[in-house]
Amino acid sequence: MTTFSGFTQEDFDVFSIPGLENRMEALKDRISPKLEAIATELAADVTAMTGDEMFVHVAKHARRKTNPPNDTWAALASNKRGYKKLPHFQIGLWESHVFIWFAVIYESPIKQDFAYKLEQNKDEVLQHIPKDYVWSIDHTKPDSIPQSDVNEDKFLSMTERLKTVKKAEILCGRNIERGDDRLKDPDAFLKLCKETFQTLEPLYRYTKKLDQ
Repeated sequence: MTTFSGFTQEDFDVFSIPGLENRMEALKDRISPKLEAIATELAADVTAMTGDEMFVHVAKHARRKTNPPNDTWAALASNKRGYKKLPHFQIGLWESHVFIWFAVIYESPIKQDFAYKLEQNKDEVLQHIPKDYVWSIDHTKPDSIPQSDVNEDKFLSMTERLKTVKKAEILCGRNIERGDDRLKDPDAFLKLCKETFQTLEPLYRYTKKLDQ
């Protein structure tokens, strides 16, 4: 098992390698082992935090036949066999930045119920999420919405989309630019992940209260 030793600029440059096979080979050699090491290191903390045993899943990009992936990630979820249908936590990279997310993505059967739960608790959510965090409504794009720009109307438009659009998703967390010194320091980065997941834990908790 690889020990996480920090990210380098060369890690981000993997996403500029042309061709599916060459980029996939570089991802498997350079990035996936680091992400697996990070997620494995965090699993016990996230298990203790959520009360659910968390399992590590590293993105395989198995469906890709032509276009190389522009991002990659590891996920922590409460099922050994898969994570996409479950609320989960992610750590991953685009060429420009690292992301640390809580995610409910389009495969999740709880999307509508979770959207209603977010609406019921909108004041609490908007007050709790720090201004330097971001939201995403599509994990396949690097764009995000700063929490500082999310007022009540914007929040309700995201939850309404989550209820009504088949491919809708909602993710919340932090983006760390590739030049940030914390990415080079394993201890600092792991601490950042733990703090971020601790902040996002109430969103996970809402998913456990959907029948209440």
